Amino acid sequence: MEKHDFVTIADLSKEKILYMIQMAKEFEMHPNREILKGKVVATLFFEPSTRTRLSFETAANRLGAKVIGFSDAKVTSATKGETLKDTILMVSNYADVIVMRHHIEGAAQYASEIAPVPIVNAGDGAHQHPSQCMLDLYSIYKTQGTLENLNIFLVGDLKYGRTVHSLIMAMRHFNPTFHFIAPKELAMPDEYKLYCKQHGIRYVEHTDFNEDIIAEADILYMTRVQKERFSDLMEYERVKNVYILKKDMLCKARQNMKILHPLPRVNEIAYDVDEDPHAYYIQQAQNGLYAREAIISDVLGYSLEDIKNDKTIIG
Repeated sequence: MEKHDFVTIADLSKEKILYMIQMAKEFEMHPNREILKGKVVATLFFEPSTRTRLSFETAANRLGAKVIGFSDAKVTSATKGETLKDTILMVSNYADVIVMRHHIEGAAQYASEIAPVPIVNAGDGAHQHPSQCMLDLYSIYKTQGTLENLNIFLVGDLKYGRTVHSLIMAMRHFNPTFHFIAPKELAMPDEYKLYCKQHGIRYVEHTDFNEDIIAEADILYMTRVQKERFSDLMEYERVKNVYILKKDMLCKARQNMKILHPLPRVNEIAYDVDEDPHAYYIQQAQNGLYAREAIISDVLGYSLEDIKNDKTIIG
């Protein structure tokens, strides 16, 4: 049987994205099943994670699979000098699918080329975060009723933010207009602006961030300035609090506008925003469970029809 990996969102067609959204919708209606009973999911997190790791492990558990793995590379044989290749090949002996986060860009692609079992990319450096992108797409679809013709404002760390890089690639099918809001030190990299031009994606760049700018947004996607990506901590200190979303900045926001954030949050969203009806980042994180149930099932060869006809639903 052909192996299915989930390494980059760039490989997904419009039809496949909408198919995965429908699968996530089925899992939201019935998240507890035993469709993966007898399967083993390995979670290999060479880089820290809370939501991604826990939601993948919860997804596996709620579908009846067993989970093995680690959340800290320091407790593995990597500290003894074992190569990524050997780690992947060894774990492939024990698991039916490997979910992997790694600090090196391209690590998931490399793993997919050598592993006999499916690889799911749970984030590779500042490159991509395709499973986060799927839950973002599901969240956008749920709140807007469509993915088509939306104004999407990306705010903060657009240089190192793998979530925004993935979102640009996924939305190429849906005629978006992007607004990139960042200080020059964290501006969207040229390669992604070139990607927009090559795929006919409209974008506008801003350095200002205020209620008049926000007024045009359907989706306001906030990001954390990622301290761990900076080699110069003085540069991080200069930009870490440059954009902070406060409740009074939402006074002109569209009724349908929703605020997303991949989390964790540091200072970029004030806590009084949490109670505002535009805030959606907590629900967005919950959507990660359903999106990741869909991803694990899909790479293991289960179809949307299989999910709809599943008789192992619990509760």
